[in-house]
Amino acid sequence: MGSASEQVLVRDPALFYWILLPITVVMILTGILRHYASTLLQSPPKPAATPAESRERLALTLGPMLRANCPALSKASFEHRKEHLIDNYKKGAYLKDGPGGKSAAPNPMSDPAAMDGMMNMMKGNMAMMIPQTLIMSWINAFFAGFVILRLPFPLTIRFKSMLQSGVMTRDLDVRWVSSLSWYFLCLFGLQGVFVFLLGNEGAAGMMAQQMAGMQPMGGAAAGGNPFQPGQDPDKMYKAEAENLEVAEWWGVLDGAEDRLLRANAA
Repeated sequence: MGSASEQVLVRDPALFYWILLPITVVMILTGILRHYASTLLQSPPKPAATPAESRERLALTLGPMLRANCPALSKASFEHRKEHLIDNYKKGAYLKDGPGGKSAAPNPMSDPAAMDGMMNMMKGNMAMMIPQTLIMSWINAFFAGFVILRLPFPLTIRFKSMLQSGVMTRDLDVRWVSSLSWYFLCLFGLQGVFVFLLGNEGAAGMMAQQMAGMQPMGGAAAGGNPFQPGQDPDKMYKAEAENLEVAEWWGVLDGAEDRLLRANAA
């Protein structure tokens, strides 16, 4: 065994077939099953009960849509829509009870829609946490303490705790990866595989579950309620009004002549 940068360990080739490959396959299959289980467990969003409630939900999307699509509008048109939305947001014109009906947010425990949202969140947490707990217990029971592969590129010492969970020693080269660390690498590094197997939407939803531990919630565009349990619509309107106040217009055609001349010169 030479220096730390040239460290060589005698590794059994069977570790690839009996540890690395099974962990990877189990993580992929578990991710696919979790995706479909979460889809089946999630309840469809309930539509608005009245036209006024539907307007209250959809009105919150007007501000972000205006800020996102301002390059397609003229400056005068953007400023007119901006002032109109800011005024109505601050006055509470889009509230389902009218400008004078600014009441406190309903109690989530007594609101059926809020209860459904929390139940969907709990189902998403269960679909995420239970399989990962079982897999981690399986790895700790059967594969703890194994060093299964060596990365082909150099790393700094800061990666040692991340790559050598369960077997971290002072003299072991940082490029060696333990079985438990390989589980965490698969947990957050299989995005490309899920994109290939489930498509972009399924992989994006799965990554959101892994990072946040919950089901992604549908917005107003998907027929859901953009107001989360316990949130006050009037406060959210005022927050969006503040976002609009600092928004500045820019046109997609600004500097088009200069860009065209630079492209022709190139």
